[in-house]
Amino acid sequence: MVRFLFLLGLSVIFLSLGQGCDNQLTQKKKGQPSSSQVKDSTSSKKMETYVWPPVGNEQDVEIASDLTAKNYYVVLDCSGSMAEKGCSKGRPKLEAAKKSLAQFVELVPADANLGLLVFQKDRIKELVPLGKDNRSQFVNAVNSTSSGGGTPLHSAIKEGYRRVEKQGRQQLGYGEYALVIVTDGAANAGQDPTTIVQWILEKSPIQIHTIGFCIGTNHSLNMPGRTIYKAADNPTQLSEGLQEVLAEADNFDVSEFDLN
Repeated sequence: MVRFLFLLGLSVIFLSLGQGCDNQLTQKKKGQPSSSQVKDSTSSKKMETYVWPPVGNEQDVEIASDLTAKNYYVVLDCSGSMAEKGCSKGRPKLEAAKKSLAQFVELVPADANLGLLVFQKDRIKELVPLGKDNRSQFVNAVNSTSSGGGTPLHSAIKEGYRRVEKQGRQQLGYGEYALVIVTDGAANAGQDPTTIVQWILEKSPIQIHTIGFCIGTNHSLNMPGRTIYKAADNPTQLSEGLQEVLAEADNFDVSEFDLN
């Protein structure tokens, strides 16, 4: 009888201890995360780091044969003001730009990709996709442009970025990338490019070069320390500004970006 009571007492003690442990585990689950949960949370924060180019549907991406190629994507302003002759030696500014771009093409390395997007007559259109064996096509496309319409800088730069980002995915993030903007005026109302330019500079390794033709340095795309801006007051300076793009690209360091 005594032995029975002793065993019964031990059972009660073990049962109480078990309930106490269960209560502590329940409170821990309710009140604070476990060490594994904290670790998972930390890992999640690390994964929030932006990687360029952003992951898309990789099944639709044709991987480039040259992953380290340089890329120059020109955004040309063909707005109505490019018909003016104020500082272009009696020729329309667009004609001076055409000549300067033809000279620029001759200096672009043969193993670099070159592309062209224009805005004219209130339309934004890619005339030449990024590619290598397209120099004659580029010059012909530039020569086919005419002036007219406004200056939708924000939309044009955003579209230019989209095209360059696509190339970035094809090169798996490797290589070098430059948006080269040739413009002669302020953006339309609602088309201030500041926000899109800041986003591109913060999220990608893309350089943004702007040649401001006959507009001085007071322009929204002139962001000292961020964009590379060249004020061109005549056709000669316009050509020099385009040539400097190639030199600046050679000195650009992309090591600070998380590329894949």
